[in-house]
Amino acid sequence: MLNSMVILMVDDDIGGGSRGGVGVAQTVKGVGGGDVEGSELDSGYTVRSAYQLLTDQVVAPLDAAAGLIWHPQVPLKVSILAWRLLRDRLPTKSNLITRGVLPVAAHFCVSGCGEAESAHHSFLSCSTFGSLWPLVSSWAGSSLVTAQTLPDHFVQFTSSAGGSRARRSFMQLLWLVSVWVVWTERNHRLFRGSANSLSHMLDKMKTFSYRWLRVNNSTIALNFHSWWFSPMLCLGLV
Repeated sequence: MLNSMVILMVDDDIGGGSRGGVGVAQTVKGVGGGDVEGSELDSGYTVRSAYQLLTDQVVAPLDAAAGLIWHPQVPLKVSILAWRLLRDRLPTKSNLITRGVLPVAAHFCVSGCGEAESAHHSFLSCSTFGSLWPLVSSWAGSSLVTAQTLPDHFVQFTSSAGGSRARRSFMQLLWLVSVWVVWTERNHRLFRGSANSLSHMLDKMKTFSYRWLRVNNSTIALNFHSWWFSPMLCLGLV
């Protein structure tokens, strides 16, 4: 609802016109305690101020995480997945039940852990899928992240290997790779009936990250065998 209101306001403000026969300069509802007429707009009430009022209420961690979604070495489809994940717009079972697509009885996580499948559960707290994060951190040589929300986890994971820009960029890429691996594994279990072990999921994460870095930077000196055991060393980040 907030996004729709913000988009409407921005469109009207930029276009300088009207929507549905009501000009922006004529009236703005709900800002400043009531309808604001054109004479009052001249005194400081504008659509942009209403936009600012709404966007100031957005949770800061989501804003910070949203700025990390887009990475030049990550495929667009992966960034779109992350965008949907952070806004809880993936078709998880809990979301499908809320929309009446699935019956309540079908809420169980596909990992077999016995818990209800939600975005938070699948990517953070699941005893199977959530256990991938410590393995990724160990492989990258970064500190463990204990954040309990997805936006916080993304932000903290990105900084978990140190403050240099190159290290943050690499950890940002690893977070995006990992959520891609988790979601595709979830779908394979649900729709194909196949399941990979946690170690195999880690191997896929290593493979995807290696390929994405190589494709987008052909001059990078990466040896696949060395990458498997010491990615920071391969990237010259140690």
